[in-house]
Amino acid sequence: MLNQSFLQMNTIFISIIIEALPFIVLGVFIAAFIQMFITEEMIAKIMPKNRFLSIAIGTGIGSLFPACECGIVPITQRLVKKNVPLYSAMAFMLTGPIINPVVIFSTFIAFGDSWKMALYRSALAIAVAVVVSIIISYVFTENQLREYIEKKVSGLTHSHDHSHHDHSNMKFSEKLKDMVNHAIDEFFSVGKFLVFGALISSAMQTFIKTSTLLSLGHTKATAILVMMLLAFILSICSEADAFIASSFSGMFGTGPIIAFLVFGAMVDIKNLFMMLDVFKRKFVLALIGLIFVSVFIGSLFLSSFIN
Repeated sequence: MLNQSFLQMNTIFISIIIEALPFIVLGVFIAAFIQMFITEEMIAKIMPKNRFLSIAIGTGIGSLFPACECGIVPITQRLVKKNVPLYSAMAFMLTGPIINPVVIFSTFIAFGDSWKMALYRSALAIAVAVVVSIIISYVFTENQLREYIEKKVSGLTHSHDHSHHDHSNMKFSEKLKDMVNHAIDEFFSVGKFLVFGALISSAMQTFIKTSTLLSLGHTKATAILVMMLLAFILSICSEADAFIASSFSGMFGTGPIIAFLVFGAMVDIKNLFMMLDVFKRKFVLALIGLIFVSVFIGSLFLSSFIN
């Protein structure tokens, strides 16, 4: 009986890995290309002075950066250093891991070639990013936070934070070589979180009864809270989290699944420590609180609207 359970767990685990792996590979190579060939100065030049237009641009630019949530933090740090408004950088940081083509397409594939979940996920992510960024623009003094960031002597120590050398004087062949090295490093950094998340997900599905999970989330509100907590703990990169989320679709409704997909891509264990290393603790706690409330309310509304 136990051997049969482990066999079932192994089957689920392998299926999640096989489904997610192509998107991980594609994501890390595109992210590596951006790292080497697109500079933050290019982005900074197009930012308008108007607060709301700047937030809109920041949200839109996120669609061009197929990096996972932990890879987006170092880029956001550099954007703030390049005088991109803090609220625009936050809009970029929150939407980048969700509304880019790689993640949208992986969500489409994970939920049986259906655009519905991909559209719901993108819509809620954009709404949360806009609301949170607008509140931040009025609550936090931008100059203080930028000065705090500029005082940081050393870079982030997370494995996603690759060297920030000036690539402008490098030959194309050197850039290409560094791009491949960057992609390989990114793949192994991202891959271990995918394996860990897939292992937990497959174990939960094998050894935990469906009724146990349903009892924790027997109402729409508690189901959303359970899935948000699960997303934070599993810390799956956004290129692969849709495959994990789809495995829970038989246990929970659309609202909790979307909450998992949006909250986990904005806040998880990996990028929490990175944000604490880059920004002031007070700012990080406020940011997470705003994201949590926004995702919860948005998912609850979405759940009521759909059902």
